[in-house]
Amino acid sequence: MVQAQEKKPRQAAAQVSDFKSGNEMAALSAKQINFHVMGYYPITPSTEIAELLDQMKADGEHQIAMIPADGEHGAAGLCYGASTGGGRVFNATSSQGLLYSLEQLPVQSATRFPMVLDLVTRSVNGPLNIRGDHSDLYFTLNTGWIILLAREPQAVYDMNIIAVRLGERPEVRLPVIVAYDGFFTSHQSRRVNYFEDDQTVQEFIGPMTEALTALDPRHPVTIGPYMNDPDLINNKYQLKLAMEAAQLAVPKVFAEYAAISGRHYAPVDLYCMEDADVAVLLLNSAAETAKDVADRLREQGVRAGVVSPNVIRPFPAQELRDALRNVRALVIGERADAYGAHGGNITHEVKSALKEDPENQTLCLTRIYGLGGKDFYDEDAEHFFGLALAAADSGRVDEPFDYHGVTPGDPTMAPAKLGLPPLRKEETVTGLIKVHVDEDGDGLRVEAPPAWQLVTRAKRFAPGHGACPGCGIFPALDQFFKGIEGDVVVLYQTGCAMVVTTGYPYSSHRVTYIHNLFQNGASTLGGLVEMFHERLRRGELPSGEEITFVMVTGDGGMDIGMGAAIGAALRNHHMIIVEYDNQGYMNTGSQLSYSTPLGHLTSTSHVGAAQTGKAFHHKDTPQIMAATNIPYVFTAVEGFPDDLLIKAAKSQWYARHLGMAYCKVLISCPLNWRSEDKTGTDVVQAAVDCSFFPLYEIERGITRITYDPDELGRRIPARSWLEMMGKTKHLIKPENKAELDAFEAEVNRRWERLKAMHESPLL
Repeated sequence: MVQAQEKKPRQAAAQVSDFKSGNEMAALSAKQINFHVMGYYPITPSTEIAELLDQMKADGEHQIAMIPADGEHGAAGLCYGASTGGGRVFNATSSQGLLYSLEQLPVQSATRFPMVLDLVTRSVNGPLNIRGDHSDLYFTLNTGWIILLAREPQAVYDMNIIAVRLGERPEVRLPVIVAYDGFFTSHQSRRVNYFEDDQTVQEFIGPMTEALTALDPRHPVTIGPYMNDPDLINNKYQLKLAMEAAQLAVPKVFAEYAAISGRHYAPVDLYCMEDADVAVLLLNSAAETAKDVADRLREQGVRAGVVSPNVIRPFPAQELRDALRNVRALVIGERADAYGAHGGNITHEVKSALKEDPENQTLCLTRIYGLGGKDFYDEDAEHFFGLALAAADSGRVDEPFDYHGVTPGDPTMAPAKLGLPPLRKEETVTGLIKVHVDEDGDGLRVEAPPAWQLVTRAKRFAPGHGACPGCGIFPALDQFFKGIEGDVVVLYQTGCAMVVTTGYPYSSHRVTYIHNLFQNGASTLGGLVEMFHERLRRGELPSGEEITFVMVTGDGGMDIGMGAAIGAALRNHHMIIVEYDNQGYMNTGSQLSYSTPLGHLTSTSHVGAAQTGKAFHHKDTPQIMAATNIPYVFTAVEGFPDDLLIKAAKSQWYARHLGMAYCKVLISCPLNWRSEDKTGTDVVQAAVDCSFFPLYEIERGITRITYDPDELGRRIPARSWLEMMGKTKHLIKPENKAELDAFEAEVNRRWERLKAMHESPLL
């Protein structure tokens, strides 16, 4: 192994003063580091980092290979695989995204491949909340990663650069997390400084020194072997030694960075702690609020201080012992709870550290605060200091652990009606739709009135949701449900349709509604379906009870949720999956999904001198689902209501009698497509007429086109559809002819293949 030479940092370098957010500073540092690979997946509030880097990539400002994953688990795998190749790797995630990738983190630390992961902290479900707390951060404490904290945007920039140099030290070689508060730090802009010349950053981090690589065929290696006792304990002991080496290296790297930046960091940030009598300990942004309060208290003669670690792995136990030796009372504020442990994780680590100092008499109190992004104001910090003063004065702790900021409900203040009246059975059944099995048994025949005659049928969801103007989700779902007779239970995966209909304490749903995570909806609904049939079999539910189970997915849900959907299809649960296709991840801000077509502009597939929109073709989900041999697959659009109505009725029959049905419905999304709100139906019609989105069904393996623009003389070139949307107008320009030709060729290829399947029952 090549031994790394101790680097000699340059003297203080020229810097630019600016006004930027934490996410902007994270992207800027990544661009200046110029990582080899970034595997990523969109999740609020970290997604902005990938968006900013993609724009920079389109403008030719860096060479990072930006790889959009199918989910956070896949993104973590991409990053781990890339790190075994001896280059620098970067990722950013939050909340459930971190948890979905969690099993990958101990693999990377135990095999000692450095990388940097920005964790933009956010509350963990359920219920769904996108605001910032530390409940995701606490899951990382036992993964073997170094964890640096950043209280404000300046620290986000600095810690990302420091993370590379620290993690790559030969005696350390560990991956590093840089954690900062979602929205409080990620989206709030502050005065910052950053290096004027990218080369300054390159010289500070230096060339990467490979310990080993999977990319040297002449020197083969085995990475991640099967390891039994007693070898595994030795591996973990080496990891422990690496973390101890990191503990020694942290102050050195901080000092080296201070030499070129003028910004000094210590393992623990101590504010007014030289003679502090009482103190609060807070992670990240809340500490800045507490410092202002400490200043005011000192003006009143109270010796108050603030303790805020910059590093929590390795845990700065000695630094905390030194800082708190003469403090009479300490309030530890935590934005996450370790449920059932009578205090958060940091509480117990602080108490353990102090216990090892026999001279320490500090009284410790814990308050859980700020969950779900609840703001931390001056008065909250004043309350914490008040608790510390009371304990110091009395010499005892009356309430060592509690929550701060809980708002008890008042039954007398409850709204008269929180929800909508449930649907009555007679409102859900019209008797106007009849499904007949053909005598040959190969298909179904549906008798149904025109869709307009069903306009009075009660809706399964009501107006009052928060969808964007022109959104096609709910008109399309309404048309689908008009073809469904009787009672339904719906499950919505995370996405626009879920977010805009269930803002607590209200709901737009008049039927039983369930939400589960982006990736696991099909499994969840499959479990409920099987429970329904088993309870029927045991006589625990009314005999003859019929419920149609429908999963609504979209906004990329059939990317991250593809595995669960295929599993449910192979098990053939009696349920319907309805995927609304808006060609992006709209609930997180218009990022590309695998349903985004080639060349289309999104916030993670920008157009610029070095990039022309999305770099690969869209996923043909109906054909993937058909390959699982489920009884019924179909496509539909809002603008063909009679077609959608008949197919919905068929899907219900199949879900009740033979197993799973799957529907993909193209819906207008003016925000993503950059089209006028009022043109949605026209744009969708053009998508069908150019054969980009053909209308067809696959019924027990037999493909049938239900609308043929060639046969009707309505076929238009694909470019005519592209011209209608702002996200694709760049494809019409002469300089992008190659991309346009590739797009049109793929549309034609899939259409001709579909026609061949239509003509042959064997295909």
